[in-house]
Amino acid sequence: MKMKQPTTYEQQLKLLKSRGCIIDDDQFCIDVLSNVNYYRFSAYFLPFWNSDRITYKSGTTFSQIYCIYEFDQYLRRIVLSEIENIETSLRAKVVYFHAHKYGALGYENKSNFNTAHNHSTFKSIIAGEIRKNKNVLFVKHHIAKYNGKLPIWAMIELFSLGMLSRFYSDLLTGDRKQIALETFGVDESLVRSWLQCCTNLRNICAHYGRLYYRLLGAVPLTPKGFGFTLDRSLFSALVMLKLMSRDKIAWNSTFLLKLQDLISDYSNSVHLQHIGFPNNWHDLLKHETDQEGG
Repeated sequence: MKMKQPTTYEQQLKLLKSRGCIIDDDQFCIDVLSNVNYYRFSAYFLPFWNSDRITYKSGTTFSQIYCIYEFDQYLRRIVLSEIENIETSLRAKVVYFHAHKYGALGYENKSNFNTAHNHSTFKSIIAGEIRKNKNVLFVKHHIAKYNGKLPIWAMIELFSLGMLSRFYSDLLTGDRKQIALETFGVDESLVRSWLQCCTNLRNICAHYGRLYYRLLGAVPLTPKGFGFTLDRSLFSALVMLKLMSRDKIAWNSTFLLKLQDLISDYSNSVHLQHIGFPNNWHDLLKHETDQEGG
């Protein structure tokens, strides 16, 4: 197939109109397309295609799609902020447990991991992270004073969320169980699943990926008796974040409140079913607190 040729902003505007998109302000459309790659922006039209995949549904406006694009931007920010809180807390829990059970350099001993753990690859990754961060102050300190060896509480600060997830999954079963129970009050299999999904979600947000009208890569496991079955929707991912959040009051007063305000601000443009939200979404996302008898 012959490769498509680049188009001008004016040609992109004309293409949108030919597909049935209502554009009241041509200059505003061109201004948007000059700042947002057409290929990125056009993905927000996905739920508005007719079955012919040639034209958009009647009444589709450029201003509505732009509002959805804005909504997605703000949503990524509040999701990424919550993931940061969860990741920071889990790092602290994992490093405290591991350091006190196995010592500062216990991670160098492959017997402290399960049989699925590839220790040579693990050591190679650590060496690569140290080289990559050799000019970072705390890494320079350990290179100069300790011949490049970092205690786990320093070394874990070089881990990405994906590396932290892999580290947790490679721990001995008993260690995973204890950390999961003390941190989240659930079985370790749930935590492994949630970390995998959380890493995927974090990477989408960090690289400015689209959350709206998107199925995520993996299904987070649902706790027994939870009353709502998680799937690949964005809403299920947010429920997962709620289950991983440790500060119930902060979740309700910060994340949930910001989400509620965001949805209210864009209620004229956003369809909640496009991101998997059920009618009782607020109840499912809200933490019951001790003050409420929860």
